[in-house]
Amino acid sequence: MKLESLIAECTAYDYKLMLEENKPKSWLKSVSAFANGLGGSLFFGVDNDTTIKDLSDVQHTCEVISSKIRDYMDPLPEVEMIPHKIDNLDILQLKVHSGSYTPYYYVGNGQRVAFVRMGDESVPVISEQYFH
Repeated sequence: MKLESLIAECTAYDYKLMLEENKPKSWLKSVSAFANGLGGSLFFGVDNDTTIKDLSDVQHTCEVISSKIRDYMDPLPEVEMIPHKIDNLDILQLKVHSGSYTPYYYVGNGQRVAFVRMGDESVPVISEQYFH
């Protein structure tokens, strides 16, 4: 897969300029949605217009992602973190596999919410009947 061929956010891809450590829901909702659906990838270090930016510390980003998934997701989704170097710039692909134990919830800020992917958005599920 060439990142250059992924020309827009869609059902299977989400771009994040950087990892928002203090606002994990901003990206964990996509992790929930991908695990609850067909799977997908978040690309950290990529702007919404697909401009590649450099992640300053990929190792730190991986550690924070692992920690936040453990702290805020229930059950734990199966993920892979794949670093890429494009034009000498570092980005990180967080590949989320379609889950077997749906629904996968974001649990934080007094909330327990499952998300699904609708086009290029991760939206909350209104009814758990969606998963039956």
